[in-house]
Amino acid sequence: MIDVFFLVLPDSLLLDLAGPAEAFRLANQQLRHAGRGPTFRMRYVGPLPEVDSSVGLSLSKIEALPNELPARCWVVVLGRPGSAPEVLRRQRPWLAARDWLARVVAPRLGDETKLLTVCVGALLAADAGLVGTRCVTTHHELLDELVRLAPAARVQANRVFVEDGPLLSSAGITAGIDLALHLITRECGPAIASAAAQVMVAFTRRGPQDTQRSPLLAHRDHLHPAVHRVQDAVCAAPATDWTAQRLAAAAHVTPRHLARLFHTHVRLSPRAYVEHVRRGLAQHALAGGASNADAAQLAGFDSPRRLRQALQRQRAE
Repeated sequence: MIDVFFLVLPDSLLLDLAGPAEAFRLANQQLRHAGRGPTFRMRYVGPLPEVDSSVGLSLSKIEALPNELPARCWVVVLGRPGSAPEVLRRQRPWLAARDWLARVVAPRLGDETKLLTVCVGALLAADAGLVGTRCVTTHHELLDELVRLAPAARVQANRVFVEDGPLLSSAGITAGIDLALHLITRECGPAIASAAAQVMVAFTRRGPQDTQRSPLLAHRDHLHPAVHRVQDAVCAAPATDWTAQRLAAAAHVTPRHLARLFHTHVRLSPRAYVEHVRRGLAQHALAGGASNADAAQLAGFDSPRRLRQALQRQRAE
């Protein structure tokens, strides 16, 4: 179990909190549906037991800042409205949180303890001295302020999120969801991340370079339930012998009707979609150092030769 500590301060941006928290909650939900235990335990901590959020909604039952962290945890620093001087105003709640980040969190940063920042949260982390020389990003309107606060850091512009060791920083408000889905993929697998993204209607998940998208999330920018049923089934078990009849059974329609639905909503045939998923999974495995044989087996190809043929077809497209 990973304890995810959300640092809640007065005027915290509500979507910075709710977006990633919902992604982690939905991942736990999908894990339960798959017969697995939950991975994430959300905890909300801060120097005050109750605060008003950025939209005026009161947040209560906030835990006190812990003096010790569990063995494996992530700390999420949220954004607040305003420019850097407004965000970093020297009021008692922020000074207490700043001291906690430097005293309790900073010494623990490593493989088991990560720091996640959403939007302006990167400025708060920089002000607390947790950025150092790492790569980092924030909202595009505050990049210059981040450079000023963390002059030794490598500030990255035009990035959805950046990962540098234990520090993971995201750009704008909704980028926190992209960052959460990225971590869910790593911890729980792409099928769970895909299922969580589907529930959130976040099918076009963005990556750290905003160029590569998960093969399990591509071609899912539609709302047709029968097609989603087929895509869920293929993503959950790509190695299955997906005949036209088996695919149609997953959708509860005839093979001919399923072909029409896929043509309309996916712009691929059902068979081409299966190959797309398998090919994407194989490419991900190859990029991680897997052999051709292992990548083929993992992705559901019955031989390395079939994988090579699929990659050749992709290059010819």
